[in-house]
This record gives sequence, C-alpha cells and structure tokens, in this order.
Amino acid sequence: MVDAHTHKSSSASRHFICEPFYGPVGENDVKFYGHHPWDFLENLPPENWLENLRERLIQDPSAGVGEIGLDRLKEKNIPSIMEEAFLSQLSLAAELNRPVVLHGAKCWGRVVSTVKSVLEKSGSIGKRQSIPAFLFHGFSRSDGLIPEIISLNGFISVSSAILNDHAINYRKMVSEIPLDILLIETDYTGEGDCPSLESIASMLAKLRSLSVTDLEHILDKNAHRFISSLPTP
Repeated sequence: MVDAHTHKSSSASRHFICEPFYGPVGENDVKFYGHHPWDFLENLPPENWLENLRERLIQDPSAGVGEIGLDRLKEKNIPSIMEEAFLSQLSLAAELNRPVVLHGAKCWGRVVSTVKSVLEKSGSIGKRQSIPAFLFHGFSRSDGLIPEIISLNGFISVSSAILNDHAINYRKMVSEIPLDILLIETDYTGEGDCPSLESIASMLAKLRSLSVTDLEHILDKNAHRFISSLPTP
C-alpha cells in the first residue's frame, strides 16, 4: 500500500515523500522537491532558491514537485511572496512536465484557481496538460470543488483525520469523493508516532462499503496513475 504523502519513510511498502526528508529514502519511494508555503513566512529561502530547485529537478527526472501551495493557517491574508513562489513553482512544474503535490490549508479555492490560471497560460488543461497530475494533499473542503479537481487530473489524499469520530463533515466529504481519484496519506513529519496507514484504510473501506483488499487495489492503481508520467527510478 502506498503512503501518498509523507516526509519520512515508515512501514508502508512505498511512499511519496515531500521535502524535508527525515531519514533514508527507500528505493521504491518517489521524491517531491519543492518549497512549502510556510517557507515564505519566516526564514526565507536564499535568493537563488528557484534556480536551485530547477537544478535538483533536472538532475532527478524521477522526482515530482511538492509540496507547494498557499496557506491561511498561520496568517489570515496570503502574503504576496507566498503567492509568487507558488506561481513560480507551478510554472517550473509545467516547464518540466512533473506531477505536483498541493497544500491549501483554509484556501483550497484559491489554490484551484491559481492552478487553472497557470495551465491556461501554458495553453494546456485536461489530459494533455503541461502538469500531468495534481495531488490535493489533506484536502478538507466541501465537495463543491471536486468537479474542478477532476478536470485538472487531480487526486485527493485522505488523512488520519478520518479516524476522529467527531470529524463528521470530513467523513461525509470523503464518502463522496470518486473512488478513482482517492489516495491515503499519513503526512508523517518525523515527530511523534506515525499514523497507521492500515487504520486509515480500514476506516475508509468502511465508509465506502468496500473490503480493505478491494480498497487497497483501487488505491494502488490510483497511486500508479498519479506518478505514471515520471520515468521509472
């Protein structure tokens, strides 16, 4: 089973790992290089951060871009430097034709509109778009954005929040996500206990009235489709 968003390898057989990496990266893991939106709030990256990112991606053609995006958790208003950095990294992903992991805490609508603007500017949207696929990591908004996510060849990863018995709205949304765009994640940061991927899958299977075996088969197929544009390591 694939952990579709984490920052450290754990017990799952394969991981999609976004920077920063904590500990070794497994031979079957897929790496994503990028600057998190929080990087543009404090301790800004060096002036040549975008050139450095481009070079790393060129040197590693089997890597995607992520996690990148916008965030309103720490500040109510999105700083212009954060938005500019998001646009720059999306443009780089389009140039290099890499899949992208997205972050959009409390501003998923803005993230979707920004992605669409970049794809329209590059003259591509749909199955032949310049950025082949998107993972909406930790997506927790109402299902109203799902048709737009589908139009972008987007996938949605379900987090350990599904295990919270009080997360009624989140569970309802998860139960309505089309099965062919579902993935699951731990979002493990290397601190504390790693959420159990198996427990997330078990709850998701229950909500979707599927056996865990059938769900795992679906999730693995979706994970393969998400990264299918990348060369095999």
